[in-house]
Amino acid sequence: MSRVTRLREAARSHPYLVDTAIACLVFAGTLLSPRAAHVRDRLPFPPPTEVVPPSTAMVVLAAVLCAALVFRRAAPRLVAAVTVAGSVAQLIIAGTRGPLDLIPAVALVTLAVHSPRQVAWTAGGIAALVLGATRIVLSDDSWLTPQVAGQIAWIGMAIAAGDAVRSRRAYIAAIEERARRAEQTREEEAERRVMEERLRIARELHDVLAHHIALINVQAQVAAHVLADERQAREALGHIRQAGRAALEELRTTVGLLRRPGSAEELPTEPAPGLDRLPELITSFTAAGLPVDCRLEGTPRPLPSPVELTAFRVVQEALTNVSKHAGPAVTRVRIAYGPHDLTVEVSDDGRGCPQQAAGLSNGAAGDGPAGPGHGLVGMRERALSVGGTFSVGPSPGRGFRVHAVLPAPAASGA
Repeated sequence: MSRVTRLREAARSHPYLVDTAIACLVFAGTLLSPRAAHVRDRLPFPPPTEVVPPSTAMVVLAAVLCAALVFRRAAPRLVAAVTVAGSVAQLIIAGTRGPLDLIPAVALVTLAVHSPRQVAWTAGGIAALVLGATRIVLSDDSWLTPQVAGQIAWIGMAIAAGDAVRSRRAYIAAIEERARRAEQTREEEAERRVMEERLRIARELHDVLAHHIALINVQAQVAAHVLADERQAREALGHIRQAGRAALEELRTTVGLLRRPGSAEELPTEPAPGLDRLPELITSFTAAGLPVDCRLEGTPRPLPSPVELTAFRVVQEALTNVSKHAGPAVTRVRIAYGPHDLTVEVSDDGRGCPQQAAGLSNGAAGDGPAGPGHGLVGMRERALSVGGTFSVGPSPGRGFRVHAVLPAPAASGA
C-alpha cells in the first residue's frame, strides 16, 4: 500500500481529526495573512483595498467560525450559514473585507461537495447576495465595483470547486458500482455454468449406468429362476457379464474425459451414441426378456449429434423404465422423421409408472423429481436442451407413454 493510499485511509477513518487540523490551518491563515503585506505590495495586480489587520474581536470571531468548521461535514448547511453570518459580522465590525473571507469559502466548498448541485448553487447565490448587499449598504460601492465583484467571484469559485469534487466522486462511485455489478455477474455466470455442467455430468452418468445396471438386475433375476437349467443360467450370466463390461467401459470413457485437463474445445471427443445404435440397444433389451417392437416412419437422414444423442438416450431411458416398472409388457418404439422435426415415442401395455410421471406431463416439471429416480427429469432436460418438447403420461387404456419432439434439421456437412 502506497503512502498516499495510507493517508487517504487514515483520513477516512478519522474525519473529525482531519477537519480539526484544517480548521487550525485556516485559523492560522487568518492570523498570518496581514503579515504578508509586503508580498501583496509586490504583486503585479495588487488588491484594490487594504486588508484590515485583525483586532481582538476579529480574532475571537475567527476562533468561533473555525471551531464551526470542525463540524462542516456533519452539518454542511448549518456551518455554511454560520460562517456567512460571520463574514457579515466582519463587514459590520471592520467596515471592509478581512482575513475571515477564507472561512466561509471552506464551508461553501464542503456544502457543494455534500449537496446536490442545485442546492449548492442556490446556497452560493444567497451567500453572494447577502454579502454583496451588506457591503453596498455599509459603503458607497455598487454591484459592479471590484470589491463586490471579487466577493461574488470568490464565492462562485468555492461552489465550483466543491461541485467539481462532488462530480468526480460520483463518477468514481458509478465506475466502482459498474465494476462490482460486472464482477457479480461474472460470478453468477460462473456458478450457473458450474451447475449446468454438474447437471450434464449427472445426466450422462445416469444414462450410462442405469441402462446396463437395469439389464444386470433383470438377468440376475432370470438366473435365479433358471438355476436348474444350466444352459439358460449360463446364458443369463453371460448377459450379466456383457452388460457389466459395457457399463464399466462407458463409465471409464466418461470419467477419463472428465479428468483430462484443458478446455472443452481442446478435449478429445468420443463418438456419441446415436440412432444408428438403436438396433443394438433393442437387442440388449430383447435378450433380457423385454419384447420390443420398433417402427421407423419417414426417410432416415443424418441429424445433428446432440439431437441424435438425445433421441437415443430418451429411448434408452424409457426402455429401462419399462424393464424396471412396467412388469410383463410389450413395448413399442416409434421413430418418425418429419420435415423439420423428429418424433420419439415409447409406449407399453404394462402397469406403467404413475408415481414418477406425476408433475411431468405435458413437459412441465413438478417441484422436484418424484419417485426414486431421475430418469424422467433427465429425459425432459435433454429434450429441452436441444429446443424440443417432452411429455409423459399414461397411455390410452393401459400402460405408459413417453413422447418427445426434437428439432431435426439436416446435420451440417451431411
